[in-house]
Amino acid sequence: MTDLSLFEPLSFAGLTLKNRIALPPLTRSRSTQPGDIPNALMSAYYRQRATAGFMITEGTQIEPRGQGYAWTPGIYSPEQVAGWQQVTRAVHEEGGIIFCQLWHVGRVSHTSLQPDGQAPVAPSALKATAVKVFIETGPESGALADPSMPRELTTAEVRELVEMYRVAAVNAKKAGFDGVELHSANGYLLNQFISEHTNHRTDEYGGSLEKRLRFLREVTEAVISVFGAQRVGVRFAPLFETTTEERVYLGLVESDPHGTYIRAASMLNDLGVGYLSIAEADWDNSPDLPVSFREALRETFSGPIMYSGRYTEKKAKQVLADGYGDLFGFGRTFIANPDLPRRFRDGLSLNPVNHATLYGGGEQGYIDYPFSKP
Repeated sequence: MTDLSLFEPLSFAGLTLKNRIALPPLTRSRSTQPGDIPNALMSAYYRQRATAGFMITEGTQIEPRGQGYAWTPGIYSPEQVAGWQQVTRAVHEEGGIIFCQLWHVGRVSHTSLQPDGQAPVAPSALKATAVKVFIETGPESGALADPSMPRELTTAEVRELVEMYRVAAVNAKKAGFDGVELHSANGYLLNQFISEHTNHRTDEYGGSLEKRLRFLREVTEAVISVFGAQRVGVRFAPLFETTTEERVYLGLVESDPHGTYIRAASMLNDLGVGYLSIAEADWDNSPDLPVSFREALRETFSGPIMYSGRYTEKKAKQVLADGYGDLFGFGRTFIANPDLPRRFRDGLSLNPVNHATLYGGGEQGYIDYPFSKP
């Protein structure tokens, strides 16, 4: 047990986080079209929440094929880099620290979102089921669709994607980010390579667990070459059980999730990455992460560990006191409460989240949530 507070500073990678309260990656679908360009509205949104000790952007696609939802931002064009520069400047002016989450959805996409209407790409030609993607979104309209059948990447194309991740990291550095996080959770591309359910390849990127981890290792090494190991984080969603098929895509339940993710954590620890982010199951009545996994993860990974998913202030304090976690993401709570650290510190009431405005639209439900009164 420890007696640390959520307001105890945390130091890693030459950074000092002013508290243990994080803004986790949250898709909001508000980039400027055409071009999926970060904008002044997004800059205002992140500036408002810069009292977080740590911030990770919404998932940001590394190339056009990496998009699975309408209006999500990218990090592959000069216009996108310039747009993100507005965001990082705003956050840094408020004394915040912000990493860019590098994202590729792989098979969780639709032909209408893909260049020239082509099929999405994936480790294997296996269609994502029981999940919907936004093909149109806005304040008054929206359309959901089943993901399209993907095509299998060639070995050469997998290596090209490793380079795309490296270039995305270069662009993130140009944009002024303090580091990057690799989105290897929630059934997206990196997770698809790891999972026995979605990776049926017979080349060096498929088969045994070590081979299924190869793509993640090479991508991690590529972005480390840009930012240095300590300024790189990786996000996992190690699900241990589900109650309906709809939840499988959220993290892909392996036959041995404990062994899979502890081995992945060990590999990343050997590479020296700065932190791990664990996205826990967040549906109603979802199971807690096994204590045995938290203990093994702490023993395996020497850097800070961030947890998010249905976290309350009370739960975060308990996991911190137990010594299993160092940093805690509050998703929809932070959406609705831009001054969340102050509300926690002073015991103030919380604004409820407006579920109707989570994805797409303008200022409403984005930058108009009220701050607490002084």
